[in-house]
Amino acid sequence: MLFFPIQPELQEHKTTMAHTAEKAFIPLDIAVLTVSDTRTPDTDTSGDLLVERLQQAGHRLADRALIADDIYRLRAQVSQWIADPEVQVVLMTGGTGFSHRDSTPEAITPLLDKQVEGFGELFRQVSWEEIGSSTIQSRAIAGLANGTLIFCLPGSTGACRTGWDRIISEQLDSRHRPCNFVDTLLRARDLRRELP
Repeated sequence: MLFFPIQPELQEHKTTMAHTAEKAFIPLDIAVLTVSDTRTPDTDTSGDLLVERLQQAGHRLADRALIADDIYRLRAQVSQWIADPEVQVVLMTGGTGFSHRDSTPEAITPLLDKQVEGFGELFRQVSWEEIGSSTIQSRAIAGLANGTLIFCLPGSTGACRTGWDRIISEQLDSRHRPCNFVDTLLRARDLRRELP
């Protein structure tokens, strides 16, 4: 069997084409949840950043909440959103560290039908560039629950910026190739709307 190397200029073209397809942007309905015992609506810079980023990208803010770090209150709020066919994505910030009150992963993981393991792995990889080995203290997770995509980010504004700018924005953009979550979310919304 013979193998022929791809010429560098052809490889570059192939890579570029894979990530920029001619497809229309499809806005999603996104809820934002800040998990904090200390922040208020006036001091919630992380939640503000996520709302600003999602709206700048062309998505719609479906709902927003700020809840103390309590495992059962978190589950209740997120369960309400994943039962609502009008909420396609939940962006959570806070509660992913190791303090005795940090309980976001413990609250959300039992609700997930499927985990997106690659999100936490990639988040820690890109965070390495910014904060070095401190990235191991992030328990960022993501997954699908009842057709709703949930991202759990650390509470710092910088971490939310990194998560959105480097990972989430592309995965919520229908034009991103070779794959994104938009088709999955649209199919799930259609199925949930058909239920009585």
